[in-house]
Amino acid sequence: MPQFRGRIFVVLIEAGLLPEPAVAETLLDLAALEDVGVKLVLGVLGGDVADLYDWTLECEIMAARCPKKIGEPGAVEEAKAILDRGQTVIVDASSQDPLDEKVVDFTLGIGALKLIALLEEAILIDGEPVPAVRAADAVELSGKPNVTGGALLKAAAEACRRGVPRVHVLNGRRQGVLVDELFSNEGVGTMIHADAYREIRPLREEDIPELLGMIGRSVRRTKLVPRNYEDIAAKLDDYRVLTVDDNVVGCVALHEYPAEGLAEVACLYVKMSHESRGYGYDLVYHAEDLAREKGVPRVYALTNRAADFFENRVGYSPAEKDVLPATRRAQLEASGRDSRVFVKAL
Repeated sequence: MPQFRGRIFVVLIEAGLLPEPAVAETLLDLAALEDVGVKLVLGVLGGDVADLYDWTLECEIMAARCPKKIGEPGAVEEAKAILDRGQTVIVDASSQDPLDEKVVDFTLGIGALKLIALLEEAILIDGEPVPAVRAADAVELSGKPNVTGGALLKAAAEACRRGVPRVHVLNGRRQGVLVDELFSNEGVGTMIHADAYREIRPLREEDIPELLGMIGRSVRRTKLVPRNYEDIAAKLDDYRVLTVDDNVVGCVALHEYPAEGLAEVACLYVKMSHESRGYGYDLVYHAEDLAREKGVPRVYALTNRAADFFENRVGYSPAEKDVLPATRRAQLEASGRDSRVFVKAL
């Protein structure tokens, strides 16, 4: 929620084609977004704009109608004036296709973070929504025979190319689709994005509280070594985090022992909500790549719970504790933990 506060979302809805219960729940979801500080522009693609405006008032949305349609001169300025008053904009978009050039012009002019379309038609690949598609891949993908909504996919990619950071195409018939899309990292529709949606990046100091909160469950169950803020801050450069749409969902650390020609792959963790997506592999391989860049010939990991993962999935071999750097072996023995040792030559 904090990352959305004060940001502008343009939400397009085919109100005349979608079931009333789905439209009603979307309006309640928009009211909730308004409550947490999202600035909203609701573009009505079909149906009676006046009726939908009345519905927004019934849902206690602080709405005001824009006197100009999307695509008309002055529409952006009128919408900005309403937003500046702290109100949600209701604007007629009925003469436009969902993601056509005038809609994109309006979205860019208003400075929106997201362009969201709740439509009767969704984008499907092999009959299922794909959570995230890079704009650079979308054009080629749009022409494949297993893709439904290829024209929408292509139009969304063009919107991203022109500068819209995120375009979401959602099945507007699904009740609750808006909140399910925005408040789960993987979403339930198809998001076309212009930048890095999933990446592994260095840990920042402001990430440390989130990292501690994320790994706390495993620390309490003695599956990870206890760490506090100062411990992590002292070795900040050792840590990497995996983010999905800029939300931290996993971590790993690489602690070097140059004198012994070793480095430890440590603090490997993926949130429960993101398990079984291959993120653990990505984090381990990323740590190994860092070790290679530093000229470290071998890496090791200490674990019991993830023994099968390291031995049978990422190619580590069981080893005795005497292969550990002396300081690390002393720490392990002092901790009383019975972790097994796994080593991999790079």
